[in-house]
Amino acid sequence: MSKINIPSENGDLMLTKSTRLVGLKKRIEGKDMDEVDANVIPDLGGFEVVTLNPGQSIDDALDHARNHQDVEVGTHVYFAEGDNRPVVATGIIYCEMADGVGKEERQVIFDAFALDILEDREDGTVVCKVTPKSPNPLKVAAALDKLSMISKAYPDLDVPLDQYFLEPRDGLLPHEWHLENQGFVSDVPSFRLKVGADAKVKAAWRRLGNLGSSSIIVAVIDNGFDLNHPDLRGKAVAPLSISSNSSTLPTGSAYGDHATPCSSVAVAAANGTGIVGAAPNSRLMPLHGLTYSKYLTERMFNHCVRNRADIISCSWGTIDPRYRPGTEHERAIRLALTSGRNGKGCVVVFAAGNEGREYINYYASIPGVIAVGASTSSDTHASYSNRGNGISVVAPSDGGWPILAARAAWDQGNSAMPANKRYYVDGIDRGQNYKHFGGTSSATPLVAGICALVLSANPNLTSVEVKSILERTADKIGNTWDYNSSGYSTKYGYGRVNADAAVAEAIRMRGGTTTTTTTTTPVTTTPPVTTPTTPTTTTVPRDTTTTTTTTPSTPTAPAPAPTTPMVTGTNLFQFSVTGQARNGYGLQVSVNNEFANVLKQVEELERKYSLPVLVNISTVNGRTAFKLLIGPFSTQAQADVAKRKMVSLGAAEPWLRPLSSL
Repeated sequence: MSKINIPSENGDLMLTKSTRLVGLKKRIEGKDMDEVDANVIPDLGGFEVVTLNPGQSIDDALDHARNHQDVEVGTHVYFAEGDNRPVVATGIIYCEMADGVGKEERQVIFDAFALDILEDREDGTVVCKVTPKSPNPLKVAAALDKLSMISKAYPDLDVPLDQYFLEPRDGLLPHEWHLENQGFVSDVPSFRLKVGADAKVKAAWRRLGNLGSSSIIVAVIDNGFDLNHPDLRGKAVAPLSISSNSSTLPTGSAYGDHATPCSSVAVAAANGTGIVGAAPNSRLMPLHGLTYSKYLTERMFNHCVRNRADIISCSWGTIDPRYRPGTEHERAIRLALTSGRNGKGCVVVFAAGNEGREYINYYASIPGVIAVGASTSSDTHASYSNRGNGISVVAPSDGGWPILAARAAWDQGNSAMPANKRYYVDGIDRGQNYKHFGGTSSATPLVAGICALVLSANPNLTSVEVKSILERTADKIGNTWDYNSSGYSTKYGYGRVNADAAVAEAIRMRGGTTTTTTTTTPVTTTPPVTTPTTPTTTTVPRDTTTTTTTTPSTPTAPAPAPTTPMVTGTNLFQFSVTGQARNGYGLQVSVNNEFANVLKQVEELERKYSLPVLVNISTVNGRTAFKLLIGPFSTQAQADVAKRKMVSLGAAEPWLRPLSSL
């Protein structure tokens, strides 16, 4: 299976099996193995991506590694066409059953693939997990997706997402001009900045009379937290290593260093030394592990909601349409936006991205998210910052003079540069704990810290209100023609964020001049459906010359709700009814709840496949269910011949069922 085409919410994804990389889930995380030739990625979907003995084929080497006593699971790694990022199947599969399929019926399918059910959700989604007896999860998902009993089956994948960070051109400066820009930095007088090209954070502190509230928690989701850094020490609450579901965060260069500067821009402490974040008094919720995995994405945002994060800062994402957020990704983020903070909603901030494109990070474009672009020390648009509809605001970052941020103890900087210029653009040493930083990676936690100041001023604001305040109070920068008649720009959003004006508006709204109205959506009920007391099996043969029945024009059952699907086209049928013994086999095609639709579908099945059709009437969850099957067949071999014929004519693979099971 060197290539496999798998179903995806973003269209089918063609994956090619790597000839070098595999994923290992070890019983003891990080333990060395002689079979491992090189460690490539320490954590992707819960697996350590490695290369194995180069003298063996990838299949033989993986089988050998799987037999190692320290390996719990071994899996192949894949690549999408035209992309050099490894893809790992996490072993989770999201399934949606066809209408009318009951729990007993679906269990037969899951048992056939040795799947365990992790969650049975109210919306009909069943979250499954492969077991040691299951086939490859990609194969399982592809097979499930072909079954008529299942409307969709998507394997959960993980792929490295893009961290929106710009490597220092050759270092960065110490003074935090992004908080208050006076036109210069003290030890680089030759480089001029634009007076006022800042986020007005110091002015916001003065208005508040403090540095924000210690009750506000900013969650940062990223890789590489140095929680022993002088400006972050003692600030962490509810830490989470996402893939292992552990409160212990991994450290060291193998696990990244991006999270440390991002966290410092938002909440670095005012402790008399080093730098200061936008909201120095706020606490930090560190979540280690960037992931595309749906299941792990749900875990990360659910963790933020459960542990009372107020703001969630994400300086990462993707512009690759193959890995745009799917239904479960968006549902997890929407849940945080709407149900976090006891129903007021977490404020979720995403970076627009650094690719310099005319469209933004897909995660940043999710409704309700605050999408952040970057502006420069000259109050201009940073050329690398993505543009497009969806940007809320921009915030000061690199592009003119960079900003200063915390550096993880293991961060080696730009090793291609001379030793004295690995951390600072001009080579001037400003301490081992800091570095120059930029990109939308820096702009995003700056906005997250400003949101913490806004909630410090008025903790009763909803996530919708916080986003609206930032957009309404932003300063228009750039050219007037960059904005449309509504005051919106695809370069700047609603403008450069203004912390002081945003805090002032939050204080004004705290005075009670603004109220929030809650609208309750009316519940529409569907009239009950009359159901038979005893399930029966009815055969509708192709030769329908025996009995003619006209469908009554006036229904005796209650009228359906206006949204009930109606059959169009033929509504006059000729059919005969013959009892069918529960012997032999049938090929289940679908399950339907509307009798009129059943008649129409029987007609279409007979015409297309020239095979007899069975209809089984039963009760599923209190409603009448009509199961449509091709058959009967005396033997399984006869049923297999019919199945191949149907598939060759374009049908989804039907489900073989002994009629005795109906």
